[in-house]
Amino acid sequence: MHHPSVESPPRLPALRTTLRTGLVLGLCSALLLLLVAADWHPLISVDGGISRTTHRWAVADPDLTQVCRILTDWVWDPLTMRLLGAAVAVWLVWRHGAWWTAGWLAVTSAVGTLIQQSLKAGLGRARPVWPDPVDSAHYAAYPSGHALTATVVFGLLLWLLHRHGVAPVVWRTALAVAVVSVVGVGLTRIWLGVHWPSDVLGGWLLGALLVALAIAAHMRWRP
Repeated sequence: MHHPSVESPPRLPALRTTLRTGLVLGLCSALLLLLVAADWHPLISVDGGISRTTHRWAVADPDLTQVCRILTDWVWDPLTMRLLGAAVAVWLVWRHGAWWTAGWLAVTSAVGTLIQQSLKAGLGRARPVWPDPVDSAHYAAYPSGHALTATVVFGLLLWLLHRHGVAPVVWRTALAVAVVSVVGVGLTRIWLGVHWPSDVLGGWLLGALLVALAIAAHMRWRP
């Protein structure tokens, strides 16, 4: 296990790979953003078709819909995710004195919030509107703040666990929880009819991009 305050030689190949990954994610994010901003008809058509179908299912299955509301409002809510990140930051300082990494974690989370709110305000994309809604949400639709925040928090925490060399069982458990949570929160937002599928995809892409850039910054300035 590596103590976060101990310096080790820079891992240049890993840094290059992370930057290349960030470049691909950035291009995908930019392309999707342009398509959403332009109201590209094929995308709007797919969004509408999927959303109408899932809304019918949500109305027809109130029990599953209630479970989705609990998960999205309490378990995977952005506030819950930020509190999880804050708890890990406090633990890093308390157990390891890792002020730099704790600050890095907090700043990345804050940047994610700033990005999502700026894009929501700039695009002003309307959320789906239903005559019989099963849930409601505030602010504009694109990108999904739930999807973006969960991706950022779980992505950073997984990287920290990998960096510190945890036991295989811990790693597999954390990976499973992260995948279920990130995918699950996006699906609940679509199921509840408060986001178009492309909103969720945009949140995932932007969150992954921010994770890649944050990891690259950590590798560069705190190897």
